[in-house]
Amino acid sequence: MKLNKTIVLSLMIMVIVCSVYRIVPGRPYGFAPQWAMAIFAGAVIRDRKWGFIIPVLSMFLSDLLYQALYNAGISAMPGFYVGQWQNYILFGLLALVGMAMKKINVKNILVASLAAPTIYFFLSNFLIWASGGGYARPKTASGLMQCYTDGLPFYGVSLAATIVFSALLFGSFMMIRKSALQTASV
Repeated sequence: MKLNKTIVLSLMIMVIVCSVYRIVPGRPYGFAPQWAMAIFAGAVIRDRKWGFIIPVLSMFLSDLLYQALYNAGISAMPGFYVGQWQNYILFGLLALVGMAMKKINVKNILVASLAAPTIYFFLSNFLIWASGGGYARPKTASGLMQCYTDGLPFYGVSLAATIVFSALLFGSFMMIRKSALQTASV
C-alpha cells in the first residue's frame, strides 16, 4: 500500500506524541512507547531507512525536551549523557524485530512486543556492564548478573509499556488505514 498524506501525517503526529509522552512527569520510569515505536516502524514502514530513523528520531526529540527541562532547572534528569549513542543504536536496531514480522497480526505483535524489550534489556545491560556505565560492577560473571538484576525493575515496566503502546500504535494504524482505504474506494 502506498503511503498517502493521511498516513504520513498520522506517523508524524505519532512520533511527536510519543516523544512528548516520554517526558511526562510521574509516569513509571521505563513506561515509554519507544520500544513499540521501533517494532511498529520496522513492521509498517517499507522504506527500511525510515524504519530505523523513526524510533531514533522520537528518542532524540524527547531527549532534547529532557535537556531543555534540565537546563531550565525543571527536571533533575538531563537529556544527553555519556554512552547515550548506544541507546540510539539499540532502538534503531529494534526496528529489525518489526521487520522480521511476516504478517501483522495480534500473535506476531505480541511476540514482537515481548522480544523487543527483552533484546534491549540483555544488550543494554551488557553494554552498561562492559563499559562500566554509572554502575561499576566487577568484570566477572557475577558482576554481569548483578547488572542484569539492577535492570529487572525496568524490564517488567518496559514489557508492559511495549504491549500497551504496540496495541495503541498498531490498532490506530489499522483503523487509519481502513478509513483511508474506504475513502479511496468511494
